[in-house]
Amino acid sequence: MLDGYLRHQAGQDERRSLTSVYVLVEEGEDEILGYFSLSAYGLSFGEIPADRRRKLPRYPVVPAFLLGRLAVRLERQGQHLGEFLLVDALKRCSTSEIQGWAVAVEATDERAAGFYRRYGFQPLPETPKRLFLPMLVVRRLWPISSQPPARR
Repeated sequence: MLDGYLRHQAGQDERRSLTSVYVLVEEGEDEILGYFSLSAYGLSFGEIPADRRRKLPRYPVVPAFLLGRLAVRLERQGQHLGEFLLVDALKRCSTSEIQGWAVAVEATDERAAGFYRRYGFQPLPETPKRLFLPMLVVRRLWPISSQPPARR
């Protein structure tokens, strides 16, 4: 499924301004080792855990980033490339001029959900395969990027 997305759909999604796809290749090589996609997203206020909602304005939709796809070439799995891609995606969200309250992911299965949970993502109560990581947590990891961008 993830391979098919990269081969057949990713380019179309980028041309339609639906997502941005980032690929990992070794310097001087053409072989894609892994990739991820990022796009704007919205979490329904009601799907956010109650303890997190208390500090949010009551907007019907809370702005977020969506890490829509993350995949590593099968023969390169187990080499921490998924972690590398995840950290790169989180840094890109953290340094974006566009703001979002969290990074959300849609885990394809329990194995993928476990991967995200190891990095602090929490499941949404109603949909356990949809997980989120608040940007406050991401920015604690990279404090230099916690400053909001200069106003224009």
